[in-house]
Amino acid sequence: MTTIFRHGLRRGVLGALSLLLVAPAHAQDAPKVSIIRDAEIEQLLREYTAPIFKAAGIHSGAAKIIIVGDKSFNAFVADGQKIFINTGALVEAKTPNEIIGVLAHEAGHIAGGHLVRGRQELARATILSIAGMLASAGALYAATTSGAAGRRQGNLGVDSAGMAGIMLGPQEAVKRSLLSYQRSEEQAADRAAVKFLTATHQSAKGMLTVFERFANEAMFKSQTIDPYLLSHPLPTERISNLEAAAKDSPYFDAVDSPALQARHDLMRAKLVGFMGDAGDAARRYMSDNSIAGHYARAIADNKAGRLEQALAGADALIKAQPKNPYFWELKGQFLLEAARAEEAIAPLRKAAALAPAAAPIKALLGHALVATENPAYTDEAIRVLYNATQRDEDSPEAWEYLSMAYYRKGDEAKAQLAAAEGLFVAGKYVEARTQATRAKAKFREGSQGWLRADDILNYRPPGSTDE
Repeated sequence: MTTIFRHGLRRGVLGALSLLLVAPAHAQDAPKVSIIRDAEIEQLLREYTAPIFKAAGIHSGAAKIIIVGDKSFNAFVADGQKIFINTGALVEAKTPNEIIGVLAHEAGHIAGGHLVRGRQELARATILSIAGMLASAGALYAATTSGAAGRRQGNLGVDSAGMAGIMLGPQEAVKRSLLSYQRSEEQAADRAAVKFLTATHQSAKGMLTVFERFANEAMFKSQTIDPYLLSHPLPTERISNLEAAAKDSPYFDAVDSPALQARHDLMRAKLVGFMGDAGDAARRYMSDNSIAGHYARAIADNKAGRLEQALAGADALIKAQPKNPYFWELKGQFLLEAARAEEAIAPLRKAAALAPAAAPIKALLGHALVATENPAYTDEAIRVLYNATQRDEDSPEAWEYLSMAYYRKGDEAKAQLAAAEGLFVAGKYVEARTQATRAKAKFREGSQGWLRADDILNYRPPGSTDE
């Protein structure tokens, strides 16, 4: 697995599964959030949520699922209609239905407007006890920067970091009022999730399985916990509240299709291979002769530097499923990481042809075309990478290699603008403005490129003191 680091830390080559480490602005010592980009996993999660979003009345184009590189089983909603889900949840959930239940719960928060209403409730509480709340301003900031990483083991719901910081203040009544409010929203999201699952002919059994897992983990702690000091209902309470409604559904015994289960297994294997330590794939998949087992071992072989074994594994996967674009992508990634860019082009072209809407695959193909340093590939690289940026403007890799391709073509204005775009989406706003200034000077005033450069120059991130 390869990485990009925001805020000027360090950069590396990108691959099929890419990782962005995001340092919160003005908090250099705060924990960093790892955001995973992968075409295969993103597509699967989109398919999981599409019927749920439709049932919830959520516009699928406005909502976004963001994968967080964290081993804890967790998911939450933040920043409008963004659902964040940890890789730990994706790996540990044994069935699609478990993850679909989690996503349905988060959709319940979005459909219920809980983020907006949470801010209103917080504002009301602040009016009630502003003096006490001000004393906790420092704790609010610390909780916000640390909580955004989603490391609240076993919590599913609205990101409560900011609210939790406020609650560290001395006003006990206000604290309990806010927590009671948030618990009620969690329960409302649970009920909404069952409704959405029933409407889409799916079972809520996976949700119960998740909460039972949390209940088992909390079994030895719950007797000493004050339930009024929790932002989420106790797992046993959630199970009790949900079980009757879930079992009332005529679809309670519905199961995932074998094809969907197989894709879920591939996702889990991929994450274990890329993100696990040296022994994870061996422990989980050493004697597993399924496609998922071969997938995990091929990735682990490449990660351990066993390139020929990894390529043989990728070829075996392709032979088993020749129309699976992600197996072709995997082979291309292995070759590209081994500095064999010319050889990587053919499998990546095949992957892009099989999954034409997958922007991360196009970005990887464009990377390979540029990495050959062969001018014969420049026009194709520009075409592929431009398409990738139009499909996914949040890909720093695609913008970076598009910039390089434009430079080779001799188009400095577009090269500098693409560089500015890549720096901008990576959160490097000062460097982005430098490149945007250079690009703006080369474009005709009022042209599309000039206007975009001007937008970057005038943007200031929330809370920024940079004028």
